[in-house]
Amino acid sequence: MHQVYFVRENKRIEVPEGTTVLEAQRLAGLRPDAPCGGAGTCGKCQVTIDGRQVPACQTPVRGDLQVDTAVSSSLEDAVILTDGFSRPVAFKPRIAVRSVELRKTVPGDKRSDWERLLQALSDAGMPDTEPVLPDPELSSSLYERCRQDGTWYVAHTEKEILDISSEREPFCLAAFDIGTTTLAGYLLDMDDGRVLAVESRLNPQAQYGADVIMRSDYALAHGTEALSLCIRRELDEMIGCLCAQAGRKRTNLLQICAAGNTCMHHLFLGISPASLVHAPYTPAISQSMTLPAAAYGLSIHPKGQLLMLPNIAGYVGADTAGCLLAVRPDLKEEITLLLDIGTNGEMILGSKSRLVTCSTAAGPALEGAKIACGMRGTDGAVDHVRFEDGVWRFTTIGGRPPVGLCGSGLLDLNAQLLKQGLIDENGSLKSGQADPKIFFLVPPEDSGNGKGVYLTQKDIREIQLAKAAIAAGIQILMKTLSVTEEDISCLYIAGAFGNYMDPASAGAIGLIPRSLTDRIRPIGNAAGEGAKIALLNAEEWKLADSLTRDVEFVELAALPEFQDCFVDQLEFPPQS
Repeated sequence: MHQVYFVRENKRIEVPEGTTVLEAQRLAGLRPDAPCGGAGTCGKCQVTIDGRQVPACQTPVRGDLQVDTAVSSSLEDAVILTDGFSRPVAFKPRIAVRSVELRKTVPGDKRSDWERLLQALSDAGMPDTEPVLPDPELSSSLYERCRQDGTWYVAHTEKEILDISSEREPFCLAAFDIGTTTLAGYLLDMDDGRVLAVESRLNPQAQYGADVIMRSDYALAHGTEALSLCIRRELDEMIGCLCAQAGRKRTNLLQICAAGNTCMHHLFLGISPASLVHAPYTPAISQSMTLPAAAYGLSIHPKGQLLMLPNIAGYVGADTAGCLLAVRPDLKEEITLLLDIGTNGEMILGSKSRLVTCSTAAGPALEGAKIACGMRGTDGAVDHVRFEDGVWRFTTIGGRPPVGLCGSGLLDLNAQLLKQGLIDENGSLKSGQADPKIFFLVPPEDSGNGKGVYLTQKDIREIQLAKAAIAAGIQILMKTLSVTEEDISCLYIAGAFGNYMDPASAGAIGLIPRSLTDRIRPIGNAAGEGAKIALLNAEEWKLADSLTRDVEFVELAALPEFQDCFVDQLEFPPQS
């Protein structure tokens, strides 16, 4: 056993000899960024030991160590999108709080205390649509409550009583978007549905890999416990922060609704992702669920509920179901395209007459992973690039010295290099600099990292793979519905990348059809908005299941023409 001391965090841990420094970071409760999951291919987990920079995932502990994590990518201080497009819905949540009059028992009344409570609820307006099953725990308290006549406040769903109190408690609800990269949480008032607090974090599962495939592989090799535990703890911490911001107690929180892609959904619940990574790539569970929150590590009201939105298909998950609830393309006469660009590119095309969906393995390149100077949207990330008057100009998040490229900056740089003829249609880079296969946007001496900010030939290939996957998916869905680009009235783009990207750059590299760039409508965190809608309106919650069943799923891997379409889309469009 050896002592590993993390200098910046002032944390010390004892680990067996041979443990990697990356694993020691995890065991110490740190949140290292390891996009490749510890395979040693991304170079993002660099740490300093004895004055030398080394990859944490490839460095075994052979003795007592002092580790400085300053040079590794941080999972803190990221710019996380929490706002999103939504539509107004009537405020009719699944939980109601009713004032009831409970009378003390009189001789000759053979009804149980529970039956009399249900009668009082019925008298107060509770619909008798579902049988309310007896609750032994609550029933045991009714005798004391009914010794004297009095007014009580009962919080209940259509078939379950959650709370009985003598005073009207300030109950609340919470919605979460569990993204592969980011987490967003919203606390809602249960009296009127207004947002009381917002909290966002980076997904701590990033230490096990940047994308769902890496995390699935880790879960298959080591079990789901580590992945499930870290995300549950993070959500529980977020709940504490949300409640503190709003001045509410955790026990005031009665219901949580969560949306996430199929893999995030499964890993949160502790479900093996085996069915997702082996053909025919189906979810273990699709339908919506109502679960006890306490069973999943969420410290809220003792009878608090966790609602999980339904999945649509193998890699079209509950986050897309949330987007459906937010946008409701099934109600529109005109044809729309809904696109969520992340490590997976989920999309839905159609109108009220027919909706089709697919998922493309875009990979994490557009979020900065697998890119030499790629990074998340944190301070110092180059977010926009232009070539003007013979000069390369750029901006960085926070106005800090440049240290890398986030997704929108990567997109802009690629588009500008194409426009200047430094990248040809096949993706070959001829930078005109010292090494023609590397283009330095920022030289080392002007950067904030001492290494410069640059794009390599390999980076461009990663961009081509990502953009071709999304572009091919769009083409296949259009072919499935026999529509053209001209028939699409609006392109809704969900997610942070779509919110911050320049549509002209997306069109220039062929990520989306150029003709649609002036029809783009960014809708931000629509998945989170959909989770909110499911909490705010009981009918919308019920609708989610039928909506997801009615959307037709197109399995791209099963289509012979997809591979040809994908290869065609690898090339960049001609630049005018």
